[in-house]
Parts: sequence; structure tokens; C-alpha cells
Amino acid sequence: MSVKNDKRLAAEAAVAEVQDGMVVGLGTGSTAAFAVAALGLRVAGGLRVQAVATSEATAEAARAAGIAVLDFADCAAVDLAIDGADEIDARLWAIKGAGGAMLREKAVAAAARRFVVTADGSKRVDAIGGAKVPVEVLPFARSFVVAQLEALGAAVTVRSGYRTDNDNLVADCRFRDMSDPRGLAASIAAIPGALGHGLFLDEVDVAYVASGGKVLKLERPVRL
Repeated sequence: MSVKNDKRLAAEAAVAEVQDGMVVGLGTGSTAAFAVAALGLRVAGGLRVQAVATSEATAEAARAAGIAVLDFADCAAVDLAIDGADEIDARLWAIKGAGGAMLREKAVAAAARRFVVTADGSKRVDAIGGAKVPVEVLPFARSFVVAQLEALGAAVTVRSGYRTDNDNLVADCRFRDMSDPRGLAASIAAIPGALGHGLFLDEVDVAYVASGGKVLKLERPVRL
């Protein structure tokens, strides 16, 4: 079975959770695109939902699929959000943002009553840290933020010629030490001019991971 097919199966499993009348958050990237397509098919079949999109590209795709798109600026809460991941582990800690939408994705995920990640099997890891961590950067503070990220142990590459939908820069960070993701997330968040990062440590409630044509559902461990 192909990776493309696994992405589609994982997305369809997530979209099966959508119920009539929901406001659904739609993520950004190749895996999220399958969720948009699957939701569009359900809408064509009579499902009544509204959506908020984490990028202009996703909003355009959703409208083309027949899905009503709301402005997230007017939404205080979302019933269910569906998005992909660059890496995800058994703790449901994830790295996201290869598509450059991590700041909007995190805002929508935080607003969601339930946040679902979909992925193909190659994205499942024992512990996050292999993928680059993207950081959305205020252009005014570019040099300062990059220096601060380097001081945290990152090899930093600012995406050339790229701006987010918020008209900001993205710095992709390869960290030498990812043994303490929570501490790292706090340190990045404390940098003035670093507007958001791709470490998603508390947001994910469930993940559907497809490999070889089979879908595995991973639930967030219960905290005692």
C-alpha cells in the first residue's frame, strides 16, 4: 500500500468523527488535504457542518469541496479539529508546521474541544526530535530571534522567500538536544519576536496513524 493511500485512510478515519452541526477545524498540508476531500464528500451526502481553516490554501480547498468556511476570528470555540503532523510519538507529542501554518494551527487546536491528528506510519516515532521545529518569527526581530534560537542549541535556517499567511518568517530549527521538549517549548515561547512554534505537546487528543493500509487509533494516555 502507498503512503498516499495511508494518508487518505487516516484522514477518512478522523473525518468519521465529524457529526452534524459541528464547527470543524481544518489543518494544512498534504495529509490535511485528504481530510478536506473526505469531509467534502460527506457534506455532498448531506452532512451539515461549518469549518474554520488554518491557512488560505485550506480555506480555498474547503470552499471548492462545498464546505462552508467561517472566519476563525469570529469563533471562540471549535468542536473538532483535524490536522496532520511531521512527527508524533506514543505520548501524542507532535512536531508540526512543515507547511508553515503552525501558529494558526495551534490557535485552532487550542480552541477545539477535540483535536485529532492524522498521519501515515512514517510519521510515528519513539520520541519526537528528529524533525525540524519550525518557529514563526516577526520579521522586525529576525536576527535577534535567530540568535536566541541558536543559543538554545538549534541549527537555524530561515525559509528563503517565504512568508506565512500572517506575513511572518519561518525559522526551521534542528535542535541537538530534544530530551526536554516541554522545557524547550517554554524557552522558545519566551523569546520576544518568536510568535509560535511547532511543538504540540498538550493539544492532541487522538491520532489516527495508517500503515500498510491499516489504521491504528492512538488515544492520549490518561494522567493519574
